[in-house]
Amino acid sequence: MRNITYLFRMVKESNNTNSVLQSEVSHRCSLLCLGPLNFHRQAVGEKICLSHGGRLAEKTEATFKNGLVFSSRPVRVQERIRLRVQRDSLIWDGALRVGFTNVPPSARSLPLPCMAIPNLTDKPGHWAVPLDESVCEAGSELEFWVSRGGSIYVAVNNRPCKKLTGVNLSQPLWAMIDIYGQTCSILLLGSEKRELFCSRRSCPPPESLTSLAGSVSDVSDFTDDDCISCLDTEVPTDITCAVCMVKEARITLPCGHRCLCRHCNSRVFQEFGTCPLCRHKIRAPSAEELV
Repeated sequence: MRNITYLFRMVKESNNTNSVLQSEVSHRCSLLCLGPLNFHRQAVGEKICLSHGGRLAEKTEATFKNGLVFSSRPVRVQERIRLRVQRDSLIWDGALRVGFTNVPPSARSLPLPCMAIPNLTDKPGHWAVPLDESVCEAGSELEFWVSRGGSIYVAVNNRPCKKLTGVNLSQPLWAMIDIYGQTCSILLLGSEKRELFCSRRSCPPPESLTSLAGSVSDVSDFTDDDCISCLDTEVPTDITCAVCMVKEARITLPCGHRCLCRHCNSRVFQEFGTCPLCRHKIRAPSAEELV
């Protein structure tokens, strides 16, 4: 009975989600999917370049500022945003700043302010906290979220720490990240919302490409039932799929990159036609599945 009640509550919560959230998250892998999540493509700091489907944000030159990025959609209370620091530089002091905002990224004028703190946090609807340099070295993974009480938590190695209180929960919230100081690039690993009996996760966003030269000559090895699932158990990062960042990468593309799982290769071949890492054109599904 408790399971039925819980599922009913989840369906009701999904149906009653703020209309802004629903309009920006149209895709669902399943009832437990939180929807696609990447960095907003328009509201980007002057010195930031986005790649890998909008999940990798990196500085285009050596600077400690102009590194603001935002989530592509509103995030839920207790939805944990997961990041990995890809590259750092010791020529600057300070490091990553993370937080939330009630101001939609699409409503912001460009260029963005050069720093989250104090340029944005001095304005209503913005909350951000600086992270210690020791937890922002290259390879560091962390997650941050806002609690039901309006507090910002940051966890490194599964050790949560309250950083700030007073976040306004009455309006939609977007994640706000400042790639500041010694932090040079970050990879968005997705998000997770832990429920009583299970965890809900985000899924990779569809990557928009204008047109594809040539066509996939044969996709008979792939089925329409293949889809990106966000419910599988994670595997070591050195063999994870470059698209979903969840399943094991078992497909080697003609360019030599072993970067796709079985479920993602169908979508990549049929919709994109390029390697997600090097953009090498793929004209036929000649990749072999490794044992």
